[in-house]
Amino acid sequence: MKLEITSKLTKQIDETRYLTADNAWRYRSILRFFYMESEKMKYWLYKEDIFEELREHEEFKEYTLDMCKQDLDVLLSWKNLTAQQDTSRASTVQEFKNKQFRYQLSEYSVEIERLTIRLENLSSKSASLEPSLLERLREELKKIPQMAKLSEKEVGSWWNGLNSDFKRLNQNYQDYIRDLYSIKAEEMMKTREFMVFKDKFIEYLRDFVKGLQHHANAIEYGLKKLDLQDIDSVLKKAVDYEISIPRLEIEINEKVIRENIYGRWDSLNNWFLGTRGRASEAERLLNMTNDIIRKITRYAFQISESRNTAINRKEEYRKLAQMFSNCQDIKEAHKLSSVSFGIFHMKHIKSDAHRETESINSDVFDESPGVLTVKPRVRGYREKAQRSPIRSNAEKKEAMMLKIKTERENERQTIENYMLGDTIDFSSLPVIERHVRSTLLKWLSRGINSAGGRCKTEDGRIYEVEAPAEDKKRCVVRCEDGDLEMPAYRIRFVRSVNERT
Repeated sequence: MKLEITSKLTKQIDETRYLTADNAWRYRSILRFFYMESEKMKYWLYKEDIFEELREHEEFKEYTLDMCKQDLDVLLSWKNLTAQQDTSRASTVQEFKNKQFRYQLSEYSVEIERLTIRLENLSSKSASLEPSLLERLREELKKIPQMAKLSEKEVGSWWNGLNSDFKRLNQNYQDYIRDLYSIKAEEMMKTREFMVFKDKFIEYLRDFVKGLQHHANAIEYGLKKLDLQDIDSVLKKAVDYEISIPRLEIEINEKVIRENIYGRWDSLNNWFLGTRGRASEAERLLNMTNDIIRKITRYAFQISESRNTAINRKEEYRKLAQMFSNCQDIKEAHKLSSVSFGIFHMKHIKSDAHRETESINSDVFDESPGVLTVKPRVRGYREKAQRSPIRSNAEKKEAMMLKIKTERENERQTIENYMLGDTIDFSSLPVIERHVRSTLLKWLSRGINSAGGRCKTEDGRIYEVEAPAEDKKRCVVRCEDGDLEMPAYRIRFVRSVNERT
């Protein structure tokens, strides 16, 4: 079965928000109570039922009914709960308007709670290696020729049992082997306490290896002898049985069911026979189990060797103690200690400098020396600030000033083309450009809003805004990008700044 990126896969699952929200401890407690009650076939609950249950616990002593209602509304918005108005309790119109609801756990929330319970009890579950599962698989696979002649219902029941055993086998061996390959297990194997039950542990693994070799070989031989038509007939009946099961609110997809069942059979077949030149899972499990046995044996040998070494060096320690006893003074004892044990308080200098090689056999003297700046560890120490000279921007300023003057001169010449004497009459303007319109409207706005109706342009000329005449109230200013209807104002220039002075 290939991965299909669908909208169901990419959408956000709102129902899981309650697990990581700020008040997750309250939401989880509420939904766990709903789940426990649903297991007792009590599906619908009122907020009073939930509040009374939570108040019995120390963590909810300050919990109120309003807080409970708010939590239920949040879980309702996340689709963890479904609500239904209960009209049977309403005896007045006001009670009917208050909408007393009863709540039920949604289907998604039921599955999520089951998952969280399994996760909470994950550490308490103990995996094991059971050759009996292999024996049951062997016996069930022998029934395939017989199953090809039975009804769909009988084949469906047999197929579910076969898959259940195969799933248990996979989960048990994966959990057990994962625990043995963990760092905690490896550290435990190195301890002397492990030596007490080391032999029992190895015997357990060797019994499993014998059962695995025997049953796996028999299953492999039986799978190779099976008739492909019998296998195909059994799988088709299993598919038909799954399709025939009525389901609520679930769309039956024959293609998905077929791919699922045939994929499970391929997984079971490859577990014992392998695929595409790769070793089978049974062979890999056999190698991993033998490797664990060898590892346990090696650690046991090392522990035994360390014991023997300690015993053999006992006389050496006694001789060394005698030499310390014969020292004349403490200085002579210090000299003997330096030769026997080396430096007790050695200082190590660590650095994060880049190494030229990652070889663990490389000596310090084989690598190039590096320079490390050591900063004093005093409170008042500060690094010297880097001084940078003030850069002169005279050229940039002159260029900018020249550019501004040029733009102002061009603007002034353009505006003068539209002047009649010393006046710009908006009703008499020809078709003007966009930037001319923007400039004129800017002057008009500033003149109208200024005190006395007078204002000054960028180049220093003073102007005043005259209101429209009585016979010419409004006009249309035609521009390159459209027409503008506006009051027929006029801008009259009084004098320039230089003329005024």
